[in-house]
This record gives sequence, C-alpha cells and structure tokens, in this order.
Amino acid sequence: MALQQGLHQKLLQKLSPQQIQLMKLLQVPTSQLEERIKEEIEENPALEQHDEDQEDEFELKDEFAEDESDEFEPEGSEEEYDNIDISEYVQEGDDEVGDYKLRDEHYPELDDSRVFPHKVEVSFNELMLQQLGLLKLDETEQKIAEQIVGSLDDDGYLRREVNAIIDDLAFRQNIETDEATVKRIITIIQQFDPPGVGAHDLKECLLNQLYRKRDQGQDVNMAIKVMEKYFDEFTKKHYEKIEKGLSLNDEQLREIINQIIRLNPKPGNLVGDSDKGENYVIPDFFILNHAGQLEITLNSRNAPDLRVSEGYRDMLKAYDKGSKKDKGQKEAVIFIKQKIDAAKWFIDAIKQRQQTLMFTMEAIMNYQYEFFLTGDETTLNPMILKDISEKTGLDISTVSRVANSKFVQTEFGTYRLKFFFSESLQTESGEEVSTREVKKILADMIEAESKKQPYSDEKLTDMLQEKGYNIARRTVAKYREQLNIPVARLRKIL
Repeated sequence: MALQQGLHQKLLQKLSPQQIQLMKLLQVPTSQLEERIKEEIEENPALEQHDEDQEDEFELKDEFAEDESDEFEPEGSEEEYDNIDISEYVQEGDDEVGDYKLRDEHYPELDDSRVFPHKVEVSFNELMLQQLGLLKLDETEQKIAEQIVGSLDDDGYLRREVNAIIDDLAFRQNIETDEATVKRIITIIQQFDPPGVGAHDLKECLLNQLYRKRDQGQDVNMAIKVMEKYFDEFTKKHYEKIEKGLSLNDEQLREIINQIIRLNPKPGNLVGDSDKGENYVIPDFFILNHAGQLEITLNSRNAPDLRVSEGYRDMLKAYDKGSKKDKGQKEAVIFIKQKIDAAKWFIDAIKQRQQTLMFTMEAIMNYQYEFFLTGDETTLNPMILKDISEKTGLDISTVSRVANSKFVQTEFGTYRLKFFFSESLQTESGEEVSTREVKKILADMIEAESKKQPYSDEKLTDMLQEKGYNIARRTVAKYREQLNIPVARLRKIL
C-alpha cells in the first residue's frame, strides 16, 4: 500500500487552557472551592490570598544575585524573553477578585449566620477499629479482623462472601486461614456497636438487633419469630398470613411491628463520616424576600481576595532597574512571567465563575419567581436547561455544570438548582404545567389517603385526570417511583 500526501481542511473547535480551567471551576461547589484555591496557591507561589489579619511576612531573596548556578528550569525561549513587557507585570490593582456584591447591606448580620458548620465525628471505620483494639487477638486474628472490618460497606453490612475474604487474605497479606476462623471473628464483630453491624443481609441485621433485646418483653420475642419464620411475608405486608401462622390479632401484630420499625436497617449510617460527603450543605446563593422583592446574593466564599504575589512583582521591578542581564536572569524572568500569567488566569477564572454563577441563578430566580415568593411547588414553571441557556446566552453544558453542583438557600429551605428543572405536561385545557407540579399533587394525594385502604395507581390516575391533568397510569407509576413512594400494598398499615 502506497503512502499518499495531501492537503485536507478540517473545522475543529478547541477549548483554551483558560476555558478548560473555568469549566472545571464551575463544577466545584462552594464547600470545596477553598480547598481548590489552596491547591492552586500551593502549586503557584505567584498566587496568594490576602489576609487582612496578618501582615505580609514575605522576605524577598536576591534572586538575581550574581550566581553561576541555574536555579530555574528554562521553559521559555530567547524570543519569549524579548517580547516581555515588564510594565504589564508590575502594575498593581488589576487582578483582585471582588466585583460582586457578596454581603447584604440591608441585613449585614445575616452573613455570619449563613455559614453552616461541618460535622466533626469519628468515622464508621474508625469506630469499628477502636472496638477491635479492645479485643485480645493474636497477630493473625487481628489482621483477619481488620480485613473483615475493611470489607464492611457504608451501610455496615458485610456483603462479601467468606471465601472471598479468605482469598483476599491469602493474596494480599499472605495469611492462610480457614472458613471456621473467619466466621468466628465475624460473629465477634457482629457484637460491636452500633447493633446490627456486620450482618450479611437485612434479615440478619434486624435479627441481630432483636437478639440483643430478648430480655425486653414478649413483644420482642414474638418479633424475632416473625423475622425468623415470616420475613418475606412481613416485607410484603402480607399481615393476614402472619396473624394466621402465629395466632395473633391486629393489636398484637401492631405491637410487634412497632418493635421492628424501631430497628435500624442501615447501622453504618448511624455514624457520621466526612468521607461520605454527609456534612451540612453550604449554599452557593441566598435569596431573600424584601416585601415582595427578591434579592439574590452570592456566598462570599465564592469571591476570595486573590492577587498576584507582591514578592513576585518586586522581583521583576528589581530586574527592570538592574543593568546586568545575564542568561540566568533572563531564564528567571521567563519563569516568573509564566507563574504570574498562571496566577492572573486563575484569578480571571474565579471572576468569570462568579459572573456565570450569578447570571445563571438570576435567570432561574426570574423564571421561578412565584416559587421563591411563596415556596409553593405547584407554582413551578416547566423549565429545561435550554430555557436558561437562551436567557443567559451561556452554553447548555455550562448551565448544566452550574445546576448539577450548586445549592440556593431560601426562606423555605435549601434546594439544589437542578430541583427547579422539569419537563412540561399538558392539561385538559391545553395549558403546559411543570411535571414537578403534578408530582407534588400526587404526593399530597398519597399523604392524605387512608393507610388502611391506600389508593392504587389506577385510582390516582383517575383522580389526577379529574383535576384536568392528561396523564397515563404508567406515568403515574413512574412519578410515584421517582418520589420513592411504594405501591399501594406496601403503603398499607393495620
């Protein structure tokens, strides 16, 4: 096959490094922005965050001393050096961040109360290891126990098979053991707190919790029988079979059910773990209602006081005043110029992030103005990403990045921005309404139903159609599932 050479024309669209940096910053929520800025400052010494409470203790070293040693990696060319305009890099005041109104001047005292504290707790894994440290185990047993604890999932379950744990110990830690030893140590770990930890499935988890309460009365012992013999019937709410099998009446079964529903199906979730991202939400925006006029402000954490390091500016000033400019000094100037450029790019990206966040949130607020005034979900308008994109002039992907990771705090609660996006549904009169409005009405209907005779999906469909909503039964079932509401049979109570 002969090689051929030819000219081809292609139309390509590429993002600049600065645009890529902005896209990444848009995805960062307020709670993680400080950490992202800290990483950038650690990587780029030309970038600094101004702290008014501390005096600048930067000591400028003579980087341009006559020293033959090359302290900088030459990353630029002689041509790049010749094109540098020092005056562009020594001017002050062109790189500070803070164009936006971040504090409500009418209610300044609210700003401090808006910052939510983070939980500071022992993690689930740490709690397990602490209890493990209280046991008298030999070295091999200790490693087996640590392997088992490390295999527990976030809910506190041990869903790995015993043979898989044995294989892990053999391949990763060169520990030979048998099934009986592993099962014995699992049984020990199942006695740890919180109760129910280390179970293989929900049935074992609930039973282990009930076994610890055996001495608390007849209802607990009957609950154990129900779990042991009629677990499937209980989960499917086939109460008649349970009553017939154990010769119980409604009142007795109700007391047994009360014992069971007090148990925790996910014991691992009792313990806070910052790694799971379960800390308090830090809102990115605040919307306040001032006598019917909505006002939006950006969380002040989104506008850190960043600037180019004065020390790096002084280095260039010192160079500009000097007369001797050897090769080492030229390479140092190129290095400093690159670092200052990177710092300015990052500062500019933070500014653009602020503007993009505000443009997007203002458009959402205006689109859903009635909801932010009343908190009534039935007033939400149908809204998709394209609607906000057209209002702001931003790309749909940019709006999506903002909506997926940001929160707004209102007087009615804190909401993720994507909460306000929903498709439309036509009413009998031809009017378009938000699917979220339909879901709210559906949820209200189910909440108001008689739990002894809950509504079927067919009945709910008829009720919605009576209200003028053209909706199919399968759509009602889909919305009910999206609301995490079980079918009618599982909503039934005695």
